Amino acid sequence: MKIISMILEIINIAVILYGIYYLLTGIFVFIKKKTNDNYIEKLNKFAIIIPARNEELVIGNLLDSLNKQNYNKNMYDIYVVPNNCTDNTEAVSKNKKANIIVPEIPIHSKGEALKYTFKYIQTNCNIYDAYIIFDADNVVHPNFINEMNKTLCKGYKIAQGYRDSKNPSDTWISSCYSLHYLIQNTFVNKARMNMKEFCYINGTGFMISNELLKNMPYNTYTITEDIEFTMQNLIAGNKIAFVENAITYDEQTIKFEESIKQRKRWSIGTMQCLERYIINLLKAKSIKGLDGLIFCISPVIQVISILTCSIPILLNTLIYEDINIESIIMSLITTYLISILVSVLAIKLSKKDVKLYIKGIFTLPIFILTWIPINIYAIFKRDTSWEPIKHTRTISIENII
Repeated sequence: MKIISMILEIINIAVILYGIYYLLTGIFVFIKKKTNDNYIEKLNKFAIIIPARNEELVIGNLLDSLNKQNYNKNMYDIYVVPNNCTDNTEAVSKNKKANIIVPEIPIHSKGEALKYTFKYIQTNCNIYDAYIIFDADNVVHPNFINEMNKTLCKGYKIAQGYRDSKNPSDTWISSCYSLHYLIQNTFVNKARMNMKEFCYINGTGFMISNELLKNMPYNTYTITEDIEFTMQNLIAGNKIAFVENAITYDEQTIKFEESIKQRKRWSIGTMQCLERYIINLLKAKSIKGLDGLIFCISPVIQVISILTCSIPILLNTLIYEDINIESIIMSLITTYLISILVSVLAIKLSKKDVKLYIKGIFTLPIFILTWIPINIYAIFKRDTSWEPIKHTRTISIENII
């Protein structure tokens, strides 16, 4: 018993330190960063890349929002990359005046589609200063490209925009997802931008300069290409900017079953990144490497934290037949209230309407709790298949902003 108690205590200390780390880094959201206004602004040329698989219902709204950008229309081109499509994605895209790139090789993931497209464009029409990547279900704020252009002029080679939601109040699931991204925007990316400019790419609405891709070709192998590309840049010591005014509105999953499928992919991909880059992250010997490592071990930490809580309860029940119910209840209530506080704070700091997120504010702890079996699965299984999520929420940019 003493050995078990000692092991649990050590693990518990590690979990506490993990929590303290995120608390300390999150505080930087309140520290105002000096803006760099000493830069020469010019019009850079952008290639907009949209990998798409059976997205005929939603891609038209994205293309409409891109065609309405407050940026010189001669300084950006739109490329849709239909892959494994069985619908009219390509026809809808052509009708909206997008260029079409159909991969001539089998594509099994978004990472493979991006790798093929970057190489294709650089080989056939190497005229762009930077690339911006969107998912087909997005719609984009009219100032998005303009804000990314300013960021590129400031010297950043890679940048993540602000990921917002099209449907924060549809269901409790979409509301929890929306809160998840508000919290990530606020306490992860904005906080880290204020620290040392090592933000996280989160799937869509991000920019990569052509110069960076020439020096560091896009090569990802896991099913979470965004996390992997972030880790590669953290290891290389590259700055990653967070551009708060470059806003993408993303469709959030509304069904629990699809949420499980999507989060399973995220957790498995995170574990793949941990296995692939743990040595290089440790060798980095920098705050960027440490932060990347801590991010990648998050699924393990979450599982361990539950075990450190449940094992003592189980032992006390089986051996001593003694359990402090009041202490457990108080701990659960405290955790629940902290979750509500963090959610409301993220909403207020993001200058959003609390009413839109009511469903998520009170159910986010349940949403996080359902992540535990997903993370247990991800630790022991390596299902690397990529399953698409169906998108059906059609909404124009005019109905959001």
